[in-house]
Amino acid sequence: MKNFKLGIIGAGWIADQMGKTLTPIPGYEVYAIASRTLEKAQAFAQRYGCTRIYDSYEALVQDPDVDLVYIATPHSHHYAHTRLALEHGKPCLVEKAFTANAAEARELIDLAHERGIFLTEAIWTRYMPLSHKIKEVMDSGIIGQPSLMQASLCYMMEQKPRIVRADLCGGALLDLGVYALNFARMYFGTNIVRQVSNCHLGPTGMDMQECISLSFADGKMANLQSGALCLNDRRGIISGTEGYISVDNINCPGRIEVWRNYELVATYDRPIDMVTGYEYQVFEAKRCLEAGLLESPMMPHAETLSIMQQMDSFRQEWGVRYPMDR
Repeated sequence: MKNFKLGIIGAGWIADQMGKTLTPIPGYEVYAIASRTLEKAQAFAQRYGCTRIYDSYEALVQDPDVDLVYIATPHSHHYAHTRLALEHGKPCLVEKAFTANAAEARELIDLAHERGIFLTEAIWTRYMPLSHKIKEVMDSGIIGQPSLMQASLCYMMEQKPRIVRADLCGGALLDLGVYALNFARMYFGTNIVRQVSNCHLGPTGMDMQECISLSFADGKMANLQSGALCLNDRRGIISGTEGYISVDNINCPGRIEVWRNYELVATYDRPIDMVTGYEYQVFEAKRCLEAGLLESPMMPHAETLSIMQQMDSFRQEWGVRYPMDR
């Protein structure tokens, strides 16, 4: 059986994670790597056994054997690199945040639809089996009527260029807050009627940490925190009238605990055969391509666009601007 061949644009840290993930999985191949620096591409290929090595992104998207292009460059470059791939007819899996802003996201989605090409956002938590289990448990009624959520994700990242530089779409929101926003929308839905936020800006004008409160039409509320100035427990809690669900890490769930009347009644762990968690988005992309779909129902285009619009609104409120904003 023919391997499913992935071509990766960008040879940095996130590309490395995908290389580690797919290399040991039968039927999947990290086939091609492209970097602006040939030496980086060669080193990557040596680590993961890539068949094709390119020192230009144009060459990779022209390779007829690439089944799916994974965009693994910084947020600031997603629009240009995804557009390049789509214009060459290549299906794309685009790392989060999908683009710098909603205008860029809309253009890419429109282009993919016009050309009939598969495109989806690679926010890994949307595709993980344990993420789907959280929804299943919540909907089962075991914690009663869900009412309140809290979720946070913080890392010490204040010196990283992609956090502090506006030209790289810096700030905690697009890098970390996007996970908290997705967590809220995955389990409480998208009918948000009010949002309130507070933000601390760093010396370069980028958001370094933020608190966001969301109110939903059905009365649910979500309190979210993200930041690049501290470490925290990365937990998510979904509280209901009869109990709560505790998620150990909203960025990469490893264990779910279900508490009813303050007693632990069930525990669910990540699949024992999970490599890193990045594999599930590639599995889903392959499934969608075989089914002739232009988007994944796990992360529809409308949801990607809505989240980009939501993050635009927060940045506008905070005064955080990127060169590519209009």
